[in-house]
Amino acid sequence: MTEIIGPFLEGAVRTATPLAFAALGETVVERSGIINVGLEGSIICGAFGGLIASSYEGTWLALAAAGISGMAVSTLFGVFVTRLRSDQVITGTAISLLSLGLTGTLYRQLYGPAGSALTTATMSILPVPLLSSIPWIGPALFSQPPITYTLYAFVPALWWWIYRTHAGLGLRAVGENPEAAIAAGVRAAHVQFAAILFGGFMGGVAGGTLVIAQAGTFAEGMSAGRGFIAIAIVVLGRWHPVGVALAALIFGGASALQYLFQTMGWNLPYQVFLALPYLLTLLALAGVAGRVSAPASLGTWIRGW
Repeated sequence: MTEIIGPFLEGAVRTATPLAFAALGETVVERSGIINVGLEGSIICGAFGGLIASSYEGTWLALAAAGISGMAVSTLFGVFVTRLRSDQVITGTAISLLSLGLTGTLYRQLYGPAGSALTTATMSILPVPLLSSIPWIGPALFSQPPITYTLYAFVPALWWWIYRTHAGLGLRAVGENPEAAIAAGVRAAHVQFAAILFGGFMGGVAGGTLVIAQAGTFAEGMSAGRGFIAIAIVVLGRWHPVGVALAALIFGGASALQYLFQTMGWNLPYQVFLALPYLLTLLALAGVAGRVSAPASLGTWIRGW
């Protein structure tokens, strides 16, 4: 049993890491009253930007480049949504499609018509002394790449910022009642734009994590719907950083189930295993429908700059 459960838990945490980064960024965005359907575009651009940067710099600088790539995509989304007041869902969908097509085209142009497979250096596993020796939980939580430990620290830091600082209060006020926030002197549109940039950066880091800390290569469309899953994770986590992190772990476990079932010798088509995270997305959204309250002004426009 140890030979099965241990690798399953380790895979769940590993798979949850990029989802958690993207979902935590989206939590901030939605707390400001914006829903960024273009998160998928930030993830795939972050993955591609991380691949390019990893050829010249170390893994941490490559992750920073991945975040900047994701932020560049979200900047375009922010301009259309906060300045031009275009529809958030349509704009986000268009940007995701643009990003998927653009990264695929650039990949083929730079690395050959067939998009020949590349490999890049990945982060090494960094076991934490003593803690990594704990049965089951130790290898899962404390024998991971350093970026995962960064996530552990980021979750409480984000919670503290949202709920214990004036800036976090302003963010929540804009998402709940932007008119009152504006009356109190908060520059609501600027807060939303900054939140969008932050969400894009986190989405880019999520994509960079896929390449630099996990796969070690890039493939067209490798974001594989993670942006949309991250949005579902935000809902399941009730727009709270800790809840979002736990929800990401649940979805990471759903992805890791495919390896567990294959290890157990289940004779099923592999497509069934690949569909598990997306099936869980639908079930999760159906299960929480009507039971959670989104930020009151989510998806609505506010006055200009």
